[in-house]
Amino acid sequence: MSPRRNKPRISDPFGTLESLRAIAYDCWFSWNEIGQRPFSTLSPVLWEATKHSPAGVLEEIDPAVLEAKLADEGFRRLVADAADARRAYYETASWFEEKHGADCEGLRIAYFSSEFAIHESMQQYAGGLGVLAGDHLKSASDLGIPLVGVGLLYRQGYYLQELRGDGSTRVLHPNYDFSRWPIIDTRVFIDCPIGGKSVRAKVWKLQVGRVPLYLLDADLPENRRRDRMLTQALYQGDPELRLRQQVLLGVGGVLALAKLKEKATVFHLNEGHAAFAGLKRLSILVSRGMSLDEAVQRVRQSTVFTTHTPVPAGHDRYDTELCWKALRRPLRTAGFTPESFSEFGREHPGDGPICMTVLALRLAERVNGVSKLHGRVSREMWSEVFGRPVDDVPIGSVTNGVHVPTWIAPEARSFWRRSVGIDLSRADPDSNPWAAAANVSHPEFWAMRRAMRHRLVEFVRARLRRQAMARGEGPLELMCVGEVFSSDALTIGFARRFATYKRAPLIFHDVERILRILTAKDRPVQVVFAGKAHPKDMGGQEFAQMIWRFSHDAGFQGRVALIEEYDMEVGRMLTSGCDVWLNNPLRPYEASGTSGMKPPLHGGINLSILDGWWPESYDGTNGWAIGDGSESPDGEAQNRKDAASLYQLLEQEVVPEFYDRGADGLPGRWIRRALRSVVTVPAEFNTDRMVAEYFLKGYQPAGVPALA
Repeated sequence: MSPRRNKPRISDPFGTLESLRAIAYDCWFSWNEIGQRPFSTLSPVLWEATKHSPAGVLEEIDPAVLEAKLADEGFRRLVADAADARRAYYETASWFEEKHGADCEGLRIAYFSSEFAIHESMQQYAGGLGVLAGDHLKSASDLGIPLVGVGLLYRQGYYLQELRGDGSTRVLHPNYDFSRWPIIDTRVFIDCPIGGKSVRAKVWKLQVGRVPLYLLDADLPENRRRDRMLTQALYQGDPELRLRQQVLLGVGGVLALAKLKEKATVFHLNEGHAAFAGLKRLSILVSRGMSLDEAVQRVRQSTVFTTHTPVPAGHDRYDTELCWKALRRPLRTAGFTPESFSEFGREHPGDGPICMTVLALRLAERVNGVSKLHGRVSREMWSEVFGRPVDDVPIGSVTNGVHVPTWIAPEARSFWRRSVGIDLSRADPDSNPWAAAANVSHPEFWAMRRAMRHRLVEFVRARLRRQAMARGEGPLELMCVGEVFSSDALTIGFARRFATYKRAPLIFHDVERILRILTAKDRPVQVVFAGKAHPKDMGGQEFAQMIWRFSHDAGFQGRVALIEEYDMEVGRMLTSGCDVWLNNPLRPYEASGTSGMKPPLHGGINLSILDGWWPESYDGTNGWAIGDGSESPDGEAQNRKDAASLYQLLEQEVVPEFYDRGADGLPGRWIRRALRSVVTVPAEFNTDRMVAEYFLKGYQPAGVPALA
């Protein structure tokens, strides 16, 4: 980490700078626009350059500029308003305090995840798992649920995606300067046993509203180079390195909580990456005098495990000898032998590698998938582990949601509050304010939608221009980029991790047919894509390159765009501005998906395969279903069938509804469907409901006295 610069002393007679720093180092700002406003005002240029980081702006701002702003009464008022809003947030009694605090004294949930998406300025996430984890923490804060997060701090994050001149992916690994991030030095270190040695890790803290997120950092001078690599980057490809990362997350995370005196009574494992936390807890309990069987029961009773992956290859598996080597100290303390541990972690008795998901299943009493369909798929996948018929496998479901204040555009938030009184300032999973959206004025709603689409078009043009400049393109190309897309054309969005099962290029299955749809003279359609594949996922990168080529084809130019470096900002812009959100995974491989839950906050409509969360929401009036929910073992046949359904919907329903206007100039059928989307989706598919459900189904019944 580069040292902080020595800056001249700033005159601050009103305490404004102190208030700014308090806001900057509380990630509350990430879902409260009023907390961001003072920093964007300080320097709009730095605000963009730091990817909207308040701490980064304070670190980079010229002292003379800062002092001048602090002397300005209008700026001080901005800061005071933000500080007052933040103070009110903490002083208002939360849902948990009012309804459950008296019955849950001493409850403390430790939430483990390998990635957390808190804000675009801190790239510590690869995709939906991290976004879900970040939203989980924010809703826990809003609800007042006593939860702490545990993860790793990655020096290079995931990776930065840059598209070359032929559309291929260039993978960039920056070294982030944490002094520009709102991380707090806890001054706590732990020594994590990995193999025959101990790896030292520093514990940093991100304050996410009421929730502390503790992140372990092994990139320390006293560690060996191979140990410093443990927190270099997210999801590195080498199996041994990834295994050792997961030891640091699980074993090191438990050690960090103990050192911080965080007495967790419930452990929630978000995916199998943190399964080793349970093994470390076993070793602690056995060292205190319990038998291994007793310890297993105590750990199971207090552990909640969420599995996210219906794709068999997505579950980490490691050679048994490699696992024993990395974990032998806590395993021996717990009373395992190499043979007994192998059987404990194998999917199939007597044979096969250690499976992280199997370890988590055997150490958690409460297990869930992330949609009803995924719960069913998970019961089928893991029935052998439980030795029970599929219907008796104890895996339930808690369907994912999104943190509404993080993902709703400020303009839309203001519109709903002004129009029908929807107030998002206080979390209450027991109420449904969205039913009132059905009564909104159609002309005013359509004006809001047009404004959202216009903002997206300007964003797409700016991003494409920046991408073209980075490739060294000339003035003519830059001028053409500035004219792509139309603020009045039907706009379809597709943005997500570019795993191959998500089938990003499906819409181009019949090139001539989709070309006719997109370029119809009186009813044009435009599609904007964004997404990143894993650096070693060549198939996913080929999908991105295929879309890039279509976007540069003369026939599609101006109608198709691919935005590089998909992050939270790009996600917010696309989900708020697109009229239609396209989702076409190969069923049943989308465990839940959450991107489609965000457009309805802005009046967007889903056009999706009946996979993940969509079967629970789709009612025939609030969007469109691609296909009939069937699943074919023949992938190509399924592609043909789903593409044909997609084209038919676009030609016969989606495009006509958008462009058929009444005497008032409004698309009446479209608006009614869009408002039905608003009424039905946000009310159910939000993380306030989700985290409250975890509390009632998992945290509250699992809350036993602190075990480790």
